[in-house]
Amino acid sequence: MKVKVLSRNPDEHLRETKLDIHKVPRNYDPALHPFQAPREYTRALNAVKLDKVFAKPFIGNLDGHKDSVSSICKHPSRLQILISGSFDGEVKVWDLPRKECMRTILAHDGIVRGITYSPGSESFMTVGDDKTIKTWSCENPKEDKQDEPTNTVLSKMIITAISHHRTDPMFATCGEVCQLWEESRNEPINSFKWGVDSLHDVKFNQVQTNLLASCASDRSIILYDTRASGAIRRVIMRLRANKMAWNPMEAFTFTCASEDYNLYTYDTRNLKTPVNVHKDHVNAVTDVDYNPNGREFVSGSYDRSIRIFETQKGHSREVYTNRRMQRLTCVAWTSDSKYILSGSDEMNIRIWKAKSSEKLGVLKPREKAALNYSEALKEKFAAHPQVRRIAHHRKLPKHIFNARNEHRTITESQKRKESNRRRHSKPGSVPFVAEREKHVVREDR
Repeated sequence: MKVKVLSRNPDEHLRETKLDIHKVPRNYDPALHPFQAPREYTRALNAVKLDKVFAKPFIGNLDGHKDSVSSICKHPSRLQILISGSFDGEVKVWDLPRKECMRTILAHDGIVRGITYSPGSESFMTVGDDKTIKTWSCENPKEDKQDEPTNTVLSKMIITAISHHRTDPMFATCGEVCQLWEESRNEPINSFKWGVDSLHDVKFNQVQTNLLASCASDRSIILYDTRASGAIRRVIMRLRANKMAWNPMEAFTFTCASEDYNLYTYDTRNLKTPVNVHKDHVNAVTDVDYNPNGREFVSGSYDRSIRIFETQKGHSREVYTNRRMQRLTCVAWTSDSKYILSGSDEMNIRIWKAKSSEKLGVLKPREKAALNYSEALKEKFAAHPQVRRIAHHRKLPKHIFNARNEHRTITESQKRKESNRRRHSKPGSVPFVAEREKHVVREDR
């Protein structure tokens, strides 16, 4: 029987005397450098520092509304078109590259609650507090004519949100009940009820197009199937969900923005517990929207900040703030995954870069190769303490910093109280509840 063991010759690595120099192992392969790892670490550290130097996410703003921005809607096929509605009933069509308003419409008497495009992008629909659903042509009117809706439907109740089917001439609205409409009819073709006072958001699934969901005032999130006669499932949370968004790449995943400062990602196949709880906001979260690739989403909050989350992680990778920015009312991620749009109370729509240090414009081949190499090095050394510390550091405004510390103190105090109760009680009398199970009351079918 032969046993192979590692053997090292002491003459190759030990000094003959104390005054002799240290022996360094030599690698005579010219393709391998003896200091490759230290060199790459230094380059990764410099790349992370340069990201902080060039981190300038704010691009510009769209100024022109006379009241707070209530909703925004991006064009499904054209990157340069954006529609926004305000609290005074005014709707504006924007040209994003030129940052100019192309069209202004006095659409409703009161707040514009929702805007959506039709599948062919030849028209868009708006709803407001005046109980009307108006359809507008995407073409600008002639100079001697005023903007008039191509169709107006009068609803029997106030409508709070609207969402259009991806391919069919069908749309859903919500208010006291969730209603399903056809574009060619002035009466709803179906109504879904589940003993709820009011609904404030509704969204069609863009993958499984027969599925839609709504957020209700009784802290519930309700799922509907347009092929069924009523609602199919719902989950009741401890605090109300303000908005929700479907993952554009996964038909069964959605994320909701809650009043308890958190966002919750759910899997429709199991609504008993959320898949992930996303924490970092210090006030109620008002809106959420997904990146078209389905890997990230953006959220806006009353704490006057925008945060970007990865779907698989519980904390944000980026936070955007501005001194003049007030409470966020709506956010959107553009279809090319490069920009983020936000509307707030001070009547401005701001444009941000999705990657704060990304260089805009055309890149030369050598420049693109250098950036790809830096990204690979940052990913390789992401777990190193120094690289991770620099990458995660964010300078927060004073009000967010103080509120975060206060919220952290409250959370630690609650955890300490629960552990003390469990330690000094009879075994099993104080059950352990996981973090993801604390925020769900029950699931109904």
